[in-house]
Amino acid sequence: MVAQKQLFKSFIEMMASAIDTKSPYTGGHCQRVPDLTFMIAEAANKDKQRFPDYELDDKAREALYFAAWLHDCGKVTTPEFVVDKATKLETIYNRIHEVRTRFEVLKRDAEITYWKRRFNGEDTATLDKWLADEHQTLDREFAFVAKCNVGSEFMDEANIQKLHNIATRTWVRTIDDLQGLSWEEEARRTARGHLTLPCKEHILADTVDQKVPWLPQQLKAFNDWEFNIPVPELQYNRGEIHNLSIQRGTLTEEERFIINDHIIQTINMLRKLPYPPHLSHVPEIAGGHHEKLDGKGYPYGLDENELSLDAKIMAVADIFEALTACDRPYKKAKTLSEALKILAFMAKDRHVDEQLFRLFIDKKIYKHYADIYLPKEQQDEVDEAMLLAILSPQKTSGKKAIA
Repeated sequence: MVAQKQLFKSFIEMMASAIDTKSPYTGGHCQRVPDLTFMIAEAANKDKQRFPDYELDDKAREALYFAAWLHDCGKVTTPEFVVDKATKLETIYNRIHEVRTRFEVLKRDAEITYWKRRFNGEDTATLDKWLADEHQTLDREFAFVAKCNVGSEFMDEANIQKLHNIATRTWVRTIDDLQGLSWEEEARRTARGHLTLPCKEHILADTVDQKVPWLPQQLKAFNDWEFNIPVPELQYNRGEIHNLSIQRGTLTEEERFIINDHIIQTINMLRKLPYPPHLSHVPEIAGGHHEKLDGKGYPYGLDENELSLDAKIMAVADIFEALTACDRPYKKAKTLSEALKILAFMAKDRHVDEQLFRLFIDKKIYKHYADIYLPKEQQDEVDEAMLLAILSPQKTSGKKAIA
């Protein structure tokens, strides 16, 4: 029996290690989260004032251990290029290079036009200024597109309109773009229709062949859908304007669904295991770390009364690890004070458990975790009083101060 338990434990750790290895940018996440989970759970077990009914005995400890190590096992099904998507135009590679080439073509076209007009006897000084202005405009427009691609700033309506204006530019294609495609790509590309060469194309475009539909076998999984996650119409939408117009971050609605789907796959995978009674809650614990106390999380939209304390603990651990992780290509790691401030507001807004956050601060669990896992440059000074004040802001008397 002991040997079987050890084998199962080793298998679980191997699974988590494989998930971390799959994406070099999230390496260590599946190992750091269990450590932080148990730091919080151990403290909660000792704090009978805040958590009088929480008992972390051997059986509860084993269930939490398995749930923590397997909380992201569904990520084995998530494509790396979605998990690691660092820019808006990234798929298997960053498509900004294609867009840059089109701008280069337009700059060469401008030079060709310049020399043709000079050959026809137009004024050289006027043409020199025209070419310089045209190149500067193209450079400026590409720089704007490139900046949009990074996704570090909010895209407001003015910037989206500017993007659409730039997209009206056209370039001339002289080579058949059906050549060298896989059968699947060719089937989608054919839906756009054949264009007689040479043909004009927009420098940025949303085309029908960039819309990737769900396969019939995938659609079957959405029958009797029990989860509180809306299924998008498409599997992927790779339209260039569509992606560059993403207002926050780098993910489209379709890619966000695929990211969120990992928790559904986690639940489905864990449900298939035969558990002894004391481990029967492992799928619920592992599957609940993206739920919110206000009922606006996923995959079920459970509220604080429907979530176990173990699931709430895992939510805090998962969020704090993600905020402070320095191995993500799509975001910079937060300093200790920045991450805790975000977590404080999440507790205030009932996204995570307030009492767990207070425990996290009071017992300096964040400091213990930082000493083990965070580089010194992330470990800035933390104002604990300020963080706790976010949870319970002082009430004003309503009287105006005397000047």
